[in-house]
Amino acid sequence: MITALHRYTHAESPTGDPAALAALAGMLEADAAAAGLHTAREEHPTGDHLIWTLPARDVPGGPPVLLLTHYDTVWPVGTLAGLPWTVDGDVIRGPGVYDTKAGIAALLAAVTAVAGRPHPELRIVVVADEEIGSPTATGLVEAEARRAGAVLGLEPPHPGGDLKTGRRGSTRARIEVTGVEAHAALDPEAGANAIDELVDQLLRVRELGAGRPVLVNTGVIAGGGRTNVVAGAAHADLGLRFADPEDERVVLGELAALRAIRPRATVGTRLLSHRPTWQPGEAGVRLLARVAAIAAGIGQDLGGRPADGAADTNTAGSLGRPTVDGLAPRGGGAHARTEWVSVAGIAERVALLTALLGDRDGLA
Repeated sequence: MITALHRYTHAESPTGDPAALAALAGMLEADAAAAGLHTAREEHPTGDHLIWTLPARDVPGGPPVLLLTHYDTVWPVGTLAGLPWTVDGDVIRGPGVYDTKAGIAALLAAVTAVAGRPHPELRIVVVADEEIGSPTATGLVEAEARRAGAVLGLEPPHPGGDLKTGRRGSTRARIEVTGVEAHAALDPEAGANAIDELVDQLLRVRELGAGRPVLVNTGVIAGGGRTNVVAGAAHADLGLRFADPEDERVVLGELAALRAIRPRATVGTRLLSHRPTWQPGEAGVRLLARVAAIAAGIGQDLGGRPADGAADTNTAGSLGRPTVDGLAPRGGGAHARTEWVSVAGIAERVALLTALLGDRDGLA
């Protein structure tokens, strides 16, 4: 497992780098085939999503267990030069080891262990653009989740190893403004400044969801081109987080309803990615209880609670599918230069995943 994680970490795989992603995808597919999985891809110009399956063996028929993970990271190619792979006792460091290449290594080790034993049908989706909201993968994740009896997420757990039973909704939205270009000194009144319009719209955005527990972050802003030209275009990218589906509905509706203040300007909004709010439900509570019972059977004490961050399990959980996340090994420092994963935690998760995937009674 450590050798596999070493190889995966050294195949740097930032979101949106198709060449780098393709190199790691080939490596992962070879390892998946060696573990007994059938491999396929959903191709995309920015990176292919990997689909692995293992037919049921010697268990009653039923819906498949779906496992969700991803092989893209937030780290650009070249990060290893300043953040090298190191192993110091129980601590492994390197870009992507915790989020979430150790999870993939643990999963493949578990599949190898159960491939020749009784197990339900397994379907595994390994996403290429999870770190930017899975804009090309969400449809695939939704389709797979709708047919699954249980969904297990291979994202990092809570500190200490507890699982995640719900997630905030997360949406990336862009406000796009089109103005009218004109000479900024000779004929400014002939123009409509898109940047000025965008600033006024962002003041409106501050009031979105007033009185509701909604997080709105203006993360990117761009526009114009020259100081002597009235800006003809501008845009801003927003990050929004929701704890409640109703807040999500209201705020996204208000955002879509924005209209230009200036007569000759136009304003439009579009969603760059959307992960709906996943609130804990009865199906998820039952699944967590089952997972915790199986964990107890192998000597592991495991709990669960909701998390603030978003992932592909938002999509599955919001559909009402029995879902838990956080089954990757424990560690810390996601998206930070302190990123690390526990060697013992990897072994713990392999044991747990092996028990879960090989459970005769099924998770559904």
